[in-house]
Amino acid sequence: MRICIVGAGAIGGLLGARLIAAGAEVTLIARGGQLAAIRQQGLTLQWSDGSSETATPTLATDSMEAAGPQDVVIVAVKAQSLPALAPAMRALYGPETMIVTAQNGIPWWYFYKHGGPYDGHQIEMVDPDGVIAAHTEIDRVIGCVVYPAAEITQPGVIQHIEGHRFTLGELDGAKSERIQQLSKILIKAGFKAPIRPHIRNEVWLKLWGNLAYNPISALTRATLIDIYQYPLTREVVRAMMAEAQMVADQLGVTFGLSIEQRMAGAEEVGAHKTSTLQDIEAGRPTEIDALVGTVVELGRLVKVPTPHIDAIYASVKLLEQHTTK
Repeated sequence: MRICIVGAGAIGGLLGARLIAAGAEVTLIARGGQLAAIRQQGLTLQWSDGSSETATPTLATDSMEAAGPQDVVIVAVKAQSLPALAPAMRALYGPETMIVTAQNGIPWWYFYKHGGPYDGHQIEMVDPDGVIAAHTEIDRVIGCVVYPAAEITQPGVIQHIEGHRFTLGELDGAKSERIQQLSKILIKAGFKAPIRPHIRNEVWLKLWGNLAYNPISALTRATLIDIYQYPLTREVVRAMMAEAQMVADQLGVTFGLSIEQRMAGAEEVGAHKTSTLQDIEAGRPTEIDALVGTVVELGRLVKVPTPHIDAIYASVKLLEQHTTK
């Protein structure tokens, strides 16, 4: 099976290295120093216990045309990069190609095959002008919620921090033959890959914490445990999560945890810098639109006020404007 990872960064590199080790024919789409390092020395994956492994892809390139049609395309770029890449990604699609979306936040496809009153609604924060939808047949798409944490420590080297689960779901909830096949491939590569009939619930469950902890960490430079243990920021987190839950309730989402249980999960992670904080420190654009701006947009859609979320979102947008190189 031909698998292409679009965006061989931290998560894409983690997936790619393990899929290669499991015997898959893997193409990595990367750029700059990361691409040069992979071509020269392969992709090294370092584990928290100090062990490491190096994988050599079938092809490492920055050209979708060079990669050609694939059986599976795993899109591991950040959400803000996807609109610009969507037209070129068509070169990767054959008649039966699956597209696995591995972005954080509310995905561009959220309302497609939704079945509710907003079925087919376009989310401007993640798909401005419908560019992604225009270049992506929705029947190709499989939802994916990414739970592992990893980071690039130097070009061509991925440090795994925690987690092994990639939750999968067809947009219409079907347990199709193709998603079962995909799950088996990921399990063979050493990951947990449960299939869920309500993938949007899973999206919200992860987002529930990210929409609060990520932007607050960017503003304060604090780790997860610091934000959780400081009473004032803990209350802001709780208020943001309560607002988000009211928005999600209007969209038919069911949470399997309480706010307190979800917050406690952040304490368990410990002194971890969120990806948004890492982006701010590195001068990179953040995923703040997908993580927080989408919830602001959805709040307007379902007529639920989100004052705490609005304020934090505005603050990080201004911070991003002054820190992006």
